[in-house]
Amino acid sequence: MTLVRVIARPLIASSFVVSGVDRLRTAGTTAPQLKPVLAGVAKVVPSAGAITGNEKLVGQVLGATQVGAAVLLGIGRFSRVAALLLTITTTVNALVDYRSADTTTPEGKKARRSQLLKNLSLIGAVLLAAVDTNGRPGIAWRAEHLATDAKKQFKKADKAVRKTASDVVGS
Repeated sequence: MTLVRVIARPLIASSFVVSGVDRLRTAGTTAPQLKPVLAGVAKVVPSAGAITGNEKLVGQVLGATQVGAAVLLGIGRFSRVAALLLTITTTVNALVDYRSADTTTPEGKKARRSQLLKNLSLIGAVLLAAVDTNGRPGIAWRAEHLATDAKKQFKKADKAVRKTASDVVGS
């Protein structure tokens, strides 16, 4: 792991750990903020009504997911999956923060914009972490090269079988 990854991943993860722990501690008070977003999800996906009906539980799951994924990202284990989970939770947090922010005063609007930009920056950071292969080839590259190698081996085997059959038949 390069020095940049050793430093950057824990720095990105630290914000998510603090945010996740805070969400776990205050799940009851942040549940009303989740309600409008979860109502929108319930309209789009009616079968998710059982899950979206319990805002406090959703808040706790979001917080626990953030903490767990951030720890994994910070220590460099399953970092791509962890970054994807953090992207999802941060997107939900951005929606909730944006919808519940105070817009009655100019200071409130400025704080809302600042919070949105911070959340978008964090989403960008974890998206970069999600596509970082750490110098190793990704699954798509491996699958493509596996298929190419298999095709070459198949052609080689086909040629050998045809030569053997030709030798046996004597033509």
